[in-house]
Amino acid sequence: MPSDKDVLIDVNNLSVDFGSKRKSFRAVDKVSFQIYKGETFGLVGESGSGKTTIGRTIIRINPSSEGEITFKGERINGKISKETDKMVTRKIQMIFQDPMASLNERSKVDYIVSEGLYSLKNFKTEEERMEKVSKALRDVGLLPEFSSRFPHEFSGGQRQRIGIARALIMEPEFIIADEPISALDVSIRAQVINLLAELQKTRGLTYLFIAHDLSVVRFITDRIAVIHKGKIVELSETETLFKKPIHPYTKALLSAIPSPSPDEERNKKLFIYTPEKYYDPGDPFVWSEVEPGHYALVNKKILNEA
Repeated sequence: MPSDKDVLIDVNNLSVDFGSKRKSFRAVDKVSFQIYKGETFGLVGESGSGKTTIGRTIIRINPSSEGEITFKGERINGKISKETDKMVTRKIQMIFQDPMASLNERSKVDYIVSEGLYSLKNFKTEEERMEKVSKALRDVGLLPEFSSRFPHEFSGGQRQRIGIARALIMEPEFIIADEPISALDVSIRAQVINLLAELQKTRGLTYLFIAHDLSVVRFITDRIAVIHKGKIVELSETETLFKKPIHPYTKALLSAIPSPSPDEERNKKLFIYTPEKYYDPGDPFVWSEVEPGHYALVNKKILNEA
């Protein structure tokens, strides 16, 4: 993790609601965290926990209901100027979960990768645009000749590389990777993770890596936030979280990680998280720094079991 700890993204008391005023659903409830420049920040939770909603709200796909999101100190949620909106489009990009659904099947790769350039008119000549497309494809390990093909002509791993090239061509500083490997074959996942790590080194990128699998994020993230039902329940450096989990939901996620050893897997005991067990009106949950850099949503009962 970077030693200078320059805050690139600051999410403060963010809430996101869906539905009408009469009947709404709170998908994200007063979430706060910071992402430092140059790091990979993991956001982990089960399906429906609100992790993708947070990523889509940062990039302004979903509107926020409460709270503030800043990028390099400038507010980027709510009503912002056209100049700030353009800056967000160029400096913050997203890699989507399903590489087939996120690519227009009727468009060739050349247009798909160039969409951002066309939107912001970020090229002077057609030759410059084509050169940028070729470089973006080469950077993700694809041949420039692939630009004349359609998405259905590629494998899942190649399609995800096209999605990464579409993000890279904008020369972003911050990339939201929304479960970028969950739709891929196991044999291809390591290639995409290694590609993202290499691009981070060469381009100085910062990542928000969204996933539901803790075993994956352990090898790519510097810090991890665990989210449950719209609330962050634990946040710490990656290895600290694995060695000394505090919140029972984190313990449940860690216990569900499959073991490569058949004997260990057969004898493994799953930790089942039941929120009712820890709820006590006289013992409220409080967001606390349990140890330096290690935060958790705890009460006395959780601390006694930690």
